[in-house]
Amino acid sequence: MPHFVELWVYLSATPLFGLTATLVVYLLAQAFYGRMQGAPWANPVMWSVVVLALLLTATGVRYPTYFSGAQFIHFLLGPAVVALAWPLWERRAELRARGPRLLMAALLGGAAAGASAVLLAWLFGLPKDVVLSMAPKSVTAPVAMGIAEKIGGVPALSAVFAVLTGMVGALTGKYLFDLLRVPAAGTGWTARGFALGTAAHGIGAARALQVNADAGAYAGLALGLQVVLSALLMPLIFKLIG
Repeated sequence: MPHFVELWVYLSATPLFGLTATLVVYLLAQAFYGRMQGAPWANPVMWSVVVLALLLTATGVRYPTYFSGAQFIHFLLGPAVVALAWPLWERRAELRARGPRLLMAALLGGAAAGASAVLLAWLFGLPKDVVLSMAPKSVTAPVAMGIAEKIGGVPALSAVFAVLTGMVGALTGKYLFDLLRVPAAGTGWTARGFALGTAAHGIGAARALQVNADAGAYAGLALGLQVVLSALLMPLIFKLIG
């Protein structure tokens, strides 16, 4: 026990704490996800966030101290996103054939995601800056923060909304698709993946990759399309209507 206390004191005061805590918690969450046979509610990303948040709160470790170590994993997000291009390259022929329809689906899906969030927030009488922060909720968090800053929202709130949206999508996507009778076979996987990537960005794409290769590829494509389209069009639209 004394050795464990000494190790804890050492780790909590160095950048190794964030790195070690993130890796250990995620590996445990991934093992739990495997034991639960891939159940959506056992999503390892969600449980890693919950456990790490509770750990930091219970131990009093400040977020900057944690992130000084976790930033090494954060750096890998860039290469991980770029790696999503490989499944798309393998399916380049079918993507060329479906290109116009996929672009139209991305436009309509992104518009529905942003407009429905803004409308609901407005109906509930939320402050204007909160309403605007909801608009880019289905875009990956770093881009959502940039969009929020451009349209008058609160970047930090947009990041929170984006993460929550991704988690909700990853947890409920399967049940919603089953309810809508979207088939879990053939082209049904591409429809599920594209819809999940459109609505739930990176976390949804990660979930799709865990379930099916085609779903993961199309989720990655939808994620990329939403980043480009939202970053280009959303500030322009709000400027025109503002």
